[in-house]
Amino acid sequence: MGDRRLTRRARPSSAIAPPAASAPRSRHSSTSRTITPLDREEIHALITRLDDVLDCIEAASERFVLFEIQSAMAEARLLAESVVAACAATSEATSSLRDVEDRARLLELCVEINRHENAADAHYCVALAALYKQDSDPLLVMKWRDIYDQLENATDRCEDVANVIEGVVLEHA
Repeated sequence: MGDRRLTRRARPSSAIAPPAASAPRSRHSSTSRTITPLDREEIHALITRLDDVLDCIEAASERFVLFEIQSAMAEARLLAESVVAACAATSEATSSLRDVEDRARLLELCVEINRHENAADAHYCVALAALYKQDSDPLLVMKWRDIYDQLENATDRCEDVANVIEGVVLEHA
């Protein structure tokens, strides 16, 4: 399968669960008002899309434990690297929204997110082709297909965040 052993955790998503769990509380419990160039609908769309990214990453990580995956395939690592790169660009883009007037930078980051999503699509296709070419156990094929789907969906959701950011940039142009 692969050459790296996965370490088991009681809950694989524990490293990402606290921020996701605290986001709704901080969003709803804030009593102070902050002046932002974004309107409520844009903020809601952005938060929703970011939550979708986290959901996909969490789903993929949970499947490693649920399916008792012992080692990662090389294709899965490539797809995961695309997810990490897309998330890094997404994080930078959302942080850059503080200066919505820097349209060129925001649009550049949106293009970068899209580039990572396209790379993930390519890795996904290669991963599926390799998965189905192998003479593998059908259950193992189903497990990896589900993991690949979740990883690729995470980059699709990053692209959704980029689309919201592009909309904000265009609205404030």
